Amino acid sequence: MRAIVIEQTGGPEVLKLSEAPIPQPTDDQVLIQVDVAGINYIDTYYRSGIYHAGLPFIPGQEGTGKVVQDPRGEIAEGTVVAWFTALGSYAEYVCVPRNRIVAVPDTISPTVAASMLLQGVTAHYLTDGVYHLDEGSTCLITAGAGGVGLLATQFAVSLGATVYSVVSSDEKEELAREAGATEVFRYSEQLAEKVRRYNGGVGVDVVYDGVGKDTFQESLEVVRPRGTVALFGAASGPVEPIDPQLLNTHGSIFLTRPSISAYIATDDEFAMRCQAVTKAVAAGTLDIRVGGVYPLEEAARAHTDLQSRKTTGSIVLEVSKP
Repeated sequence: MRAIVIEQTGGPEVLKLSEAPIPQPTDDQVLIQVDVAGINYIDTYYRSGIYHAGLPFIPGQEGTGKVVQDPRGEIAEGTVVAWFTALGSYAEYVCVPRNRIVAVPDTISPTVAASMLLQGVTAHYLTDGVYHLDEGSTCLITAGAGGVGLLATQFAVSLGATVYSVVSSDEKEELAREAGATEVFRYSEQLAEKVRRYNGGVGVDVVYDGVGKDTFQESLEVVRPRGTVALFGAASGPVEPIDPQLLNTHGSIFLTRPSISAYIATDDEFAMRCQAVTKAVAAGTLDIRVGGVYPLEEAARAHTDLQSRKTTGSIVLEVSKP
């Protein structure tokens, strides 16, 4: 099968199109022919070696496709499913745990299905898990025009919260406003001051920071006393270690570094969050914006564009032609 194989960690150039054997499913897995693979920032962490995977390996954790083999015979061949917990998805075939696949309604396109779950569930657990937003809540979202940022904005607005979004361009500002952001700010050393000035000096209840190093100090400054900073990503690089006393200095604030695995730890919670995302997408209340579709062989270009902030919304790899 065709697959992107990483033989050594590094920059986007290590993403090489190769031939690889078709994986064989265990009784706890199903074999899926991949139509479209989702691209997520976590993929760059594995590619660069920030997150570990035994070499060589096939990157990618998310996608959509058709079941071609179920060792137990419980899932019909040809069933269209999506997933986001299977390393090896940048390939024509992948094995996915049977308790971690989601049926895809006919009304959802493959490019949307391939990119809705990881980012959608992340946005869901941030806004209804890490911090339960409700009517009157205020939040700041960095990378507000990215895949998670746009979805978190929509979930937050649906819960009645006020959203302040941070973006890097006029085009991205327009997208953030379309998603429901009340006000949109640019990255700057005075970001916290500008946001506080806008909301009367109060600060926000929660910051959802997926940028990391470049925005972390502003995130600490902009949150209200006893508010929460959720550092869920490191697009600009990892945050340096801090003295816990710093949290006291900023008003007894809470700092969490959440991961999606902790918020889908049980099958019931996994199903709850996936169903919430899938139903919202199918109903049209959650808009998944696919900002770029790349052929499988151009995975390196996709990663380069993602890390240089050239993309908006989600991006995907087209693996199999329809």
